[in-house]
Amino acid sequence: MPGSRLSPPERGPGPLDLLVIGDCNPDVMVVGGDVTPAFGQQEKLVDGISLEIGGSASITAVAAARLGLRVALAAAVGDDPAGRFMLGQLAAEGVDTAAVAVRSDAPTGMTVALSAGGDRAILTATGAVATLTARDVPSALLGRARHVHVSSYFLLADSLGPGLATVLGAARAGGASTSLDTNWDPAQRWRDERLTAALAHVGLLLPNDAEALHLAGAATLEQAVSTLTAAGPRLVVKLGERGALCAGGNRHYLVQPPPVTVTDTTGAGDCFNAGVIAGLLAGDDLPSAVALGCAVGAASTRAPGGTAGAPDLATARDLAQHVAVREVIPAPPAPPHT
Repeated sequence: MPGSRLSPPERGPGPLDLLVIGDCNPDVMVVGGDVTPAFGQQEKLVDGISLEIGGSASITAVAAARLGLRVALAAAVGDDPAGRFMLGQLAAEGVDTAAVAVRSDAPTGMTVALSAGGDRAILTATGAVATLTARDVPSALLGRARHVHVSSYFLLADSLGPGLATVLGAARAGGASTSLDTNWDPAQRWRDERLTAALAHVGLLLPNDAEALHLAGAATLEQAVSTLTAAGPRLVVKLGERGALCAGGNRHYLVQPPPVTVTDTTGAGDCFNAGVIAGLLAGDDLPSAVALGCAVGAASTRAPGGTAGAPDLATARDLAQHVAVREVIPAPPAPPHT
């Protein structure tokens, strides 16, 4: 809906710390040392299969609620058992699901995550996930939220993308801070005018290192950081087990996570996002907020699934004391090719 406009944000009955916009779908978790399917009608035994809260936005919302934030989710599910499972699980975690649209004409999205501990493969059918539009995001929530976070942009690019800049602009006009985690682009398009327009209203961009390279069209991480920060937002690049690199202005920090025994990395980046947002809303500076994010993300890897290991705030703050933060000197920009 190009050119669409939202009405000015309305003030609701009470404050809301965080509004998360994005995907909502169950994860079918397949866990084991060897989870690679063998075609040819061969059956293979694995350590476990479970149904978990999935979708990057939903995982971030739950992790933030565990940290004590008042959280609402705007997303779309189908009118089916999978959708009811997600609504029930989110409500049990204290996430406000009133803005989760229920579609009668689309199934709830589903993901199968094959997890071998430190690595995983993901198969997703988007279903109702890819029907969310700007009109599904209530202006009342935008008006109440202290922070608005968008997850999995590329799964929603064709539905939410045309109106996302308007949504984020309305959030900023209402006094909210904003952040965006695009996640991976299955279509490999990576950047278009709709995302560029949305980024103009984003205060914090949260890609991982591979996503940062693609978003910037860069060959090295240093080039990607330079390109993405030149566009305006503060930048935090997730580096997996190496931690995260945060950049704001001319100061860059490498934040290294605490040592933990990893069971499953599903949702670690989404839990990391929740920790960073919680830290910023608590008044932490960016490196300290990223340290809290590393603690939350690391804690989440100690149990299978995206949310089972997500910690409460006291646990996360204690773990953050074991996070190493050091300033690094950014490389100078490469000279232009002639």
